[in-house]
Amino acid sequence: MNIHEYQAKQLLREYGVAVPRGGVAFTVDEAASQAEELGGPVYVVKSQIHAGGRGAGKFQGKPDGAGGVRVVKSLDEVRESAGDMLGNVLITKQTGPAGKEVKRIYIEDGCDIAREMYLGMLLDRETSRLTMMASTEGGMEIEEVAAATPEKILRISIDPATGLTADDARELATGLGLEEGKQIDSGIDFMLAMYKAFTELDASIVEINPLVVTGSSDVIALDAKMNFDDNALYRHTNIEDLRDPDEEDPAELEASKHELNYIKLDGSIGCMVNGAGLAMATMDIIKLKGGDPANFLDVGGGATKERVTTAFKLILSDANVKGILVNIFGGIMRCDVIAEGVVAAAKEVSLGVPLVVRLEGTNVEQGKQIMADSGLPIISADDLGDAAEKIVNAVKEAS
Repeated sequence: MNIHEYQAKQLLREYGVAVPRGGVAFTVDEAASQAEELGGPVYVVKSQIHAGGRGAGKFQGKPDGAGGVRVVKSLDEVRESAGDMLGNVLITKQTGPAGKEVKRIYIEDGCDIAREMYLGMLLDRETSRLTMMASTEGGMEIEEVAAATPEKILRISIDPATGLTADDARELATGLGLEEGKQIDSGIDFMLAMYKAFTELDASIVEINPLVVTGSSDVIALDAKMNFDDNALYRHTNIEDLRDPDEEDPAELEASKHELNYIKLDGSIGCMVNGAGLAMATMDIIKLKGGDPANFLDVGGGATKERVTTAFKLILSDANVKGILVNIFGGIMRCDVIAEGVVAAAKEVSLGVPLVVRLEGTNVEQGKQIMADSGLPIISADDLGDAAEKIVNAVKEAS
């Protein structure tokens, strides 16, 4: 789960992470009120969408206009910027050409920036440890830094027995070139507070870009991104309440309500599979056979008939879907349950696209019989390769 910048800063502030003062606004009047409360003389007006590159972004229909992050010096300029942003579509390199509508903005104190750096934290799957990364190249995409100048990325692999220590933080702070004294102390405090927030809130990513040193040698977060482990949200209802449904694909949001792992893609062949690995393999073989998957959908190992029916409806809610491949290995999940769900869903939505089903495992013969007796034009497949070839050919013939 992702949240907005202002929400991330609110959470981090509670753990002692230094961030500028600011407030969220949903209207031009609210933006002016927030600016008045801050007092100026410099304000930063920031579009709040779930995408990076906002400052360099452009608003739809205004290719030569200012971006989604602006530094202004009066209340009139705050109002003008708020009016330009709210209700308009911001296009960045992360949104794609469709962009995202700005429905809220963040009004923040201006900052006396002496230096910009980068600080991030995530789970390193190679070491199975939390890793804190830092770089002197603040303001740049960390992927670009890694590709062009990998030596400028510093890493600390955190021992789970001790957590991030002051010595670890000092090593990173020194590597960033922070000066001994207030800068080093401020940097160490910042990193320790960020680590505490990350672990206690079950975050999956915390990224501060840029992390800045001010003219008075304070180290603060000028921007903040936080993502969270969906599987841990039951422990943090306050964080789940921060979800912004306007920033999520409606089908993906609906899937999460039914404990389905669904991600929309750009292809024409819908996929329903049990198990993430099998789902990835299914998408790969569809590509190998000349087709394009329309989604990733993992119904899980213990899905019910009702959940399978919901999954089927989600796939068909995508107008781009011209055919469906169901690929199930029945271990914990029984093939007859899958078959019942597929038949029920196909009848309920009046299926109008080719459907190929490959079943293997527990109660596979019962599952195949249920589909054969349904009276529906379901194409049965013997194995995954056969299934992929049949659905790709069926979609081509139907079009």
